[in-house]
Amino acid sequence: MKAMIFAAGLGTRFKPFTDVHPKALALVNGKSLLQRNIEYFQQYGITNVVVNVHHFADQIIEAVQKNKGWGSDVIISDETNEVLETGGGLLKAKEMLISREPFITTNADILTNLNIYKLIQFHREQKALISFGVTNRKTSRYFLFDEDNRLCGWRNTKTGEERISINKPGLVEKAYSCVVIFEPTIFSLIKQTGKFSLVDVYLSLAAEHKIMGYDHTGDLLVDVGKPESVAVAEKYFN
Repeated sequence: MKAMIFAAGLGTRFKPFTDVHPKALALVNGKSLLQRNIEYFQQYGITNVVVNVHHFADQIIEAVQKNKGWGSDVIISDETNEVLETGGGLLKAKEMLISREPFITTNADILTNLNIYKLIQFHREQKALISFGVTNRKTSRYFLFDEDNRLCGWRNTKTGEERISINKPGLVEKAYSCVVIFEPTIFSLIKQTGKFSLVDVYLSLAAEHKIMGYDHTGDLLVDVGKPESVAVAEKYFN
């Protein structure tokens, strides 16, 4: 199985560090977020990893080369000319990810101990196009699921914005964990181009294709999106 780590973002919430560095190189107990996610995949035998770069791309490339990919075969997807967000970044990396097998993605600033073997098993049992981790934690943006954990929509509780793909009563809010399994056929189904989010992809495909939420509430998960999140992550990730 191949993997992709999204590391191209500007990290605006992580200033002042991101004024001079990419967020993916922020340290948690002496290891960068990028290294930690590469090693996370290694625990499950996943050693072919694509990393997309934009913001201070040279620093990430140098770190990967200097550390010999931390033991993995790391390929760089260069978005130096334009940051493409998660959806556009995935599409740009198509040729690096495509195979007969499903592949997995995560965001560089997410640290979790979600069991990837269990996520893969769930994905296969559900015969899904896409399966991603979700939990019951509090946030402002939620995916909406039916009683079978199938994706039906999205809601921003701060703005009141709602996007419904499958209109059903009693939809349940769950928070996105950013660890995602995709079937390789995803590339033939994405209609968006340029700069776009994976959220747009999920919502545009959910009505006609099975997109599932794997609830792993109780596992560790820290969004290291802000400088103050580092101290939280350091309590749980040695």
